[in-house]
Amino acid sequence: MKKNILLIGGSYGIGATIADKLRKNNSVYIASRSNESIPEGVTHLSFDALKDDISSLDLPETIHSFIYCPGSINLKPFKMMSEDTFQEDLNVNFLSLVKSVKGILPNLKNADQASLLFFSTVAVNTGMPFHTSVAAAKGAIEGFAKALAAEYAPNFRVNVIAPSLTDTSLASKLLNNDSKKEKMAERHPLKRVGTVDDIASTATFLINDDASWITGQVIGVDGGLSTINLN
Repeated sequence: MKKNILLIGGSYGIGATIADKLRKNNSVYIASRSNESIPEGVTHLSFDALKDDISSLDLPETIHSFIYCPGSINLKPFKMMSEDTFQEDLNVNFLSLVKSVKGILPNLKNADQASLLFFSTVAVNTGMPFHTSVAAAKGAIEGFAKALAAEYAPNFRVNVIAPSLTDTSLASKLLNNDSKKEKMAERHPLKRVGTVDDIASTATFLINDDASWITGQVIGVDGGLSTINLN
C-alpha cells in the first residue's frame, strides 16, 4: 500500500534527496517556499513554515509520515549573537515545527502508526564553540521529540537525526574551498564530511516500516564525531 508522506521544506538538498528515495513506492508531498528541485512525481505545495497555516493545504486525510527539514546554521561567538538571532533560530528550527505538527495532528492520527522525523545537530550532545544558538534550538527539538514519542506511543513513532557537517547549500560557507573541506573532514573519525545521501538513507530507513520498533531515538549520522575520540 502506498503511504502519504509529507515533507516540510525539501525542495533541494537533503529533503529533495529523501523525497526522491521515497517517491517510487509512496505518494510524496513537499510543502515549501520554492520548487526548484522537486523530484518528478512529487506533489509540491506552496508553503512558508514561518508564516502559513498548514491546515489550509490540500493534503490527504491520512498522513503516514511527516518529515520537517527547515534549519539554520548561525555560527558566531556568543558575545556577537543578538537575542534576535536566537529567536530566529528557534522560530525556524523548533516553533514552526511545533506549529506544523499541531496543524496536521488529525491527519497523522488517521494512520495506523504514523512516523515523524526531525533534524537536530551533533552540537547538541557534543559541546562546540560558536554553536550556542543553533544547539539551543535543535536541543529543543530533541526534547520535544522524545516527549511526543512517549505521549503518542504506540500510534506515533518519533525519531531525530543529528548530523555532523553535511555538504549542502546551507553549509556552503563552511565548505567553499578545498582547504576548508580537508580541515572539516579531518575532524571526523571517518575522515570526510557528510553527504545528502548519508542523511537521506538514514531518514528513509527511519520513516519506513523496517524501523517499526524504533521510536524516541536521536540517531547520530556524524562520521563518528559524537562518540569516537582518536586523540
